Amino acid sequence: MTQPRTVAVLVGSLRKASLSRKIAHSLAALAPENLTLKVVEIGDLPHYNQDLEEDGPVPAAWTDFRDAVRAADAVLFVTPEFNRSVPGALKNAIDVGSRPYGKSVFSGKPAAVVSQSPGALAAFGANHHLRQSLVFLNMPVLQQPEAYIGNSATLFDEGGELVKDDTRAFFTSFMAAFGAWIEKTA
Repeated sequence: MTQPRTVAVLVGSLRKASLSRKIAHSLAALAPENLTLKVVEIGDLPHYNQDLEEDGPVPAAWTDFRDAVRAADAVLFVTPEFNRSVPGALKNAIDVGSRPYGKSVFSGKPAAVVSQSPGALAAFGANHHLRQSLVFLNMPVLQQPEAYIGNSATLFDEGGELVKDDTRAFFTSFMAAFGAWIEKTA
């Protein structure tokens, strides 16, 4: 058996009942036994400002976030699309974690991207904008299967439980592929 791996999950939506958060929890529940997923919250991160790196004080929320991601073996991004790109809070988290220059907590960590939308386009733009940043961050990103989740509002019941069997099967196979990717690239 492979050694258990921890996966930091960054959810691009800040709403506690967001579709991205529901998807993240479903993915965690369907992950193989060798993966432990933990949502790392991004909503309380002050905006990145290089002056704070140089002159201080560095916000405690930045330090906590960086420590949580640094401790993980891999990172899973689950995001909606805002204006054909990633939400500002997620971009800020990426900026906080990637700085100061040369000390990125993301560098070399295997990653995967799941984008979702209540519409049919499934946040294609956000998925690909995020992948551009991950290239710069030196994160080997799972290429297949791609995870664009359209019509996401139809996937859950009132209690937030996944109700679509075909989606459950896809999430299970996606997480198995991500687990194998982590082992291959870690």
